Amino acid sequence: MERVKGIGGVFFKAAGDREQLLGWYRDHLGLELEQWGGVVFAWAPKDGDGAGSTTWSIFPSDTSYFGDPGATHMINYRVDDLDRMLEQLRTGGAKVDERVEETEFGRFGWAMDPDGNRFELWQPAPGL
Repeated sequence: MERVKGIGGVFFKAAGDREQLLGWYRDHLGLELEQWGGVVFAWAPKDGDGAGSTTWSIFPSDTSYFGDPGATHMINYRVDDLDRMLEQLRTGGAKVDERVEETEFGRFGWAMDPDGNRFELWQPAPGL
């Protein structure tokens, strides 16, 4: 059985001014924002098998990236084998987006839980 290996990212929408909200997190929580407006937290797993990262990012309120326009957040889960995980979800009756995106950061796919929450699956590129 394919399993999630960690949280690859936590994404949420700004209700108002995204830049102002990013500044609040920078000033009040000390988050060191990347130029693109998010934070990448590097980590090493407890079993010592490689390293990884978790991305934190605020999206504009009008983003369609989360699927349903009313969705306020989306979680990205790290997996070792995206194709196997997507097939496992399909077999289990989950609603799975047919699109798979391949980027320099790895491969991405999307599905929905029974409550209609869209989530992202990420098979990181080597070294991420």
